Amino acid sequence: MSDERGLRPVVAMIGNPVSDKGRGAKIDAQVMELLTDEGRRHGFDVIDLTGTSFDDSLANARAQADTYTHLVVVGGDGMIALGANAVGCSGKPLGIVATGSGNDFARGLGLPVNRIPTAVEGIVGAIVRGSHIDVDMGRVTSLPGGYAVDAATGNLLMNTSDGVGADGQTGHAQESDGHAWEADDRAQESAELPPIDRYYGGMLNCGLDATINDRANHSRLPGGSLRYFVAVLIEVMHLKRYGYHIKATLSDGSIEERDIISPMVTVANSRHIGGGLEVSPYSRFADGLLDLVWIDHMPNVFEIADAISKGYNGRLLASHVFGWKRVREVEITRAVDGAEPPVMMADGEYIGHLPVRVAAQDRALRVLVPPAVAHDHAADDGSRTLAAIERDHRDPVTGEFVD
Repeated sequence: MSDERGLRPVVAMIGNPVSDKGRGAKIDAQVMELLTDEGRRHGFDVIDLTGTSFDDSLANARAQADTYTHLVVVGGDGMIALGANAVGCSGKPLGIVATGSGNDFARGLGLPVNRIPTAVEGIVGAIVRGSHIDVDMGRVTSLPGGYAVDAATGNLLMNTSDGVGADGQTGHAQESDGHAWEADDRAQESAELPPIDRYYGGMLNCGLDATINDRANHSRLPGGSLRYFVAVLIEVMHLKRYGYHIKATLSDGSIEERDIISPMVTVANSRHIGGGLEVSPYSRFADGLLDLVWIDHMPNVFEIADAISKGYNGRLLASHVFGWKRVREVEITRAVDGAEPPVMMADGEYIGHLPVRVAAQDRALRVLVPPAVAHDHAADDGSRTLAAIERDHRDPVTGEFVD
């Protein structure tokens, strides 16, 4: 087996050994062994680029990009985000061995979850056959005043003199309600803080959805879906009116600008979050657009209960509680009114603080998939999504209700 240059392919693997109380290390070893055995059979080499943290593994993947032809990540949505930031926009294929809780991105693509031999078999088959799909990503970058935080902890990062981000003192003191970021210390603003430049495959969470994700991350309950559901129930009882100023380039190229004083703003590339909650049911993986979803007004208890039920049956955006627009790009800054929004999250990892620009990256991530999955994605012409939008009485361009 050789690539188009006649060279022997090299598959790099990145795992997450500290996940699931150390169980991740055993899973990583299993995947490494399976890939190595398949490499002997099919003529490719395997290397391990797993680092000591998210950022260390990402740095390894970027620094050694010339040494491998394919990248395989092992874990949940956060590991997929790592892979996307390592090989996104390069044309280099990403293989996904989805394990643990959540895995909304892998499920959305139709990939196996928590079936390790099946996942590896599918990746190897895709490598041998050259089977892949190209999917969209979101890219979030800082506007002046925005800054990144540590992806794993939400702590502040300080730029050192050699240009390497070092984990500084946390700017998000742990509060009694469990949030790691709630009390942001603005005394650090004069320090040199690194800007955000991150790709994501799922959703950029900017409000309530970020606080839910943060609470779920710190929960000791078993099972990702249960942790997330309980976090939803707790957080919706403590809604805050965050202040956002939105400047959005819509799907037709027109620009809308407005303040949104709301508990939640989300910029979605995929449909699900939290192991099955369908926050953005109209999202498609390869339409070159993102979906801007927000809570339109402070809901009462009956509206909250209705929205939660709709979130698990694909009808969330039929609720008048939510606003929705398809966008090519959106700038999110602070409004004069409203509370300071929390630290943003995406794909289960901490991102940073507003203000930011978020842009759709059309078919920027190449993902290894079995031929059957590639066929299903090729057959998706958007008609089912359009039917869902019409069913919910939305205008597909403006996002407004038409009834």
